[in-house]
Amino acid sequence: QVKLVESGGDLAQVGDSLRLSCSADGNRNCMYAMGWYRQAPGKERELVAQITRGGLTNYAASVQGRFTISKDENKNTLALQMTSLRPEDTAVYFCNVIWFCGVVYQPGLGADVWGKGTRVTVSS
Repeated sequence: QVKLVESGGDLAQVGDSLRLSCSADGNRNCMYAMGWYRQAPGKERELVAQITRGGLTNYAASVQGRFTISKDENKNTLALQMTSLRPEDTAVYFCNVIWFCGVVYQPGLGADVWGKGTRVTVSS
């Protein structure tokens, strides 16, 4: 199964920017749908941003206008550019990819792959 590795998490201050990266080790371009999730201390994991193969995006209201999700299918990478960081952005951020190498996609056919997470801490 393909593996995902996140990087870029760091300590930051309010207003700082960080860029998270997710790299898939697959040797084929099979990213069908991609997303970033996060889990804050004491909270449940939540969706941050999603992007489809066609480039359609979806953002959580809390990050709209501040975060940008992007992909590079040639490199099998996914990125999350975060700006204007706030303390409430503190969380472990997880990369998620629906990995599908077939022809006709249906829900459940692709592999739901998750990274181990990268930690972002924002302090004032």
